[in-house]
Amino acid sequence: MTDILAELDWRGLYADSTDRDALAQRLAAGPLALYCGFDPTADSLHVGNLVPLFALRRFQLAGHHPIVLAGGATGMVGDPSGKSDERNLQTPEQVAHNIASIRSQLQKFLDFDTPQNPARLVNNADWTAPISFLDFLRDVGKFITVNTMVAKDSVRSRMEDRSSGISFTEFSYMLLQGHDFYHLRQALNCELQVGATDQWGNITVGTELTRKKLGATVWGLVFPLLTKSDGSKYGKTATGTVWLDPQRTSTYRFYQFFVNADDTDVIKLLKTLTFLTRDEISALETELATNPGARHAQKALARELTTLVHGPDALAAALKASEILFGGSLDGVSETIFNDVVGEVPTKEIERAKLDGAGSAIADLIVHAGLEQSKGAARKSLEAGGIYLNNVRADHTRAVTSADLLFGKYLLLRKGKRSYAVLTVA
Repeated sequence: MTDILAELDWRGLYADSTDRDALAQRLAAGPLALYCGFDPTADSLHVGNLVPLFALRRFQLAGHHPIVLAGGATGMVGDPSGKSDERNLQTPEQVAHNIASIRSQLQKFLDFDTPQNPARLVNNADWTAPISFLDFLRDVGKFITVNTMVAKDSVRSRMEDRSSGISFTEFSYMLLQGHDFYHLRQALNCELQVGATDQWGNITVGTELTRKKLGATVWGLVFPLLTKSDGSKYGKTATGTVWLDPQRTSTYRFYQFFVNADDTDVIKLLKTLTFLTRDEISALETELATNPGARHAQKALARELTTLVHGPDALAAALKASEILFGGSLDGVSETIFNDVVGEVPTKEIERAKLDGAGSAIADLIVHAGLEQSKGAARKSLEAGGIYLNNVRADHTRAVTSADLLFGKYLLLRKGKRSYAVLTVA
């Protein structure tokens, strides 16, 4: 069986665990069941969820039994870990919708059908909702001291912030998560919980509760948070979170996010977010050192992740969209792909009447689009051969009509190699 801990070490995915030596011996002895929880705070997972999600996949490929826990109960409360403010509480309907949406995404990464070690999806609301408040206090709260809970970083940092503090609701979160681990050990013989380092306090409450109530040994293992070289969280852009749902983050933007990875981050990302081999990553690291301008490592990262998350057809579409912004042909481009491009470049409206009949002089459109400040400057660029309409070089005498519209509503204008604008018919 694969030495999964050695693999995690090499990929920079091992931060800490409870009794590593004992855990290594247990992993070497044969397959075990492990779980990772995802609170359904949105109707899509995001890039930040990929490390624990791919960890489950790595364990499954190594022969172990992965369990995905959807936090139907804990998602109603809110995890204080890594948060400086109280979360907004969700309704039961929101949580149910989010879980249903996330379920289809999980099936892209984990095999739920293999007869050897199929993945399982469980919802902690199934065993938490029936418990009364008094029973929870007696059967769970009695075994964990307040001293232990206050010592956890996630709680202490919030208690020290007098402006926000922490509610009893979020303070109790780690008891709910600890109870999940206890329940899964009892019901499904789950012996390992994995998560990011901000979950360490919650995980160790679960190991302690399970030991006290069942006399059983279970383990916790955490990965480093996915951060950039400057320490900021990875998976955020100026416009917000990078989601796995293509309706929230298009496949083109998803692909471009990873193509634009910094040289100082890309090898770490290849190790943590792909299933490329050591030899493949080593070769890309060598190429990065000798020819960084070619961005082979970034392109490999973007290809691998786009294929894993969205599939090969979506990768082909993202590559086609990328070619458009490098002067590629628009032949065969779908409107969906073109819309991805429209969202990346300045866009202005134009009245259809200006394109009817004899149409408009292209110099006027260049100025209207903001690619030049005056008609004189536009004419000079045209005469120099530096203006393109729908990625075809335009003559300075060119008149633009409705017949030139892409999909009946767009004009793609370009000055030089990379200055683009889109005009849309109002």
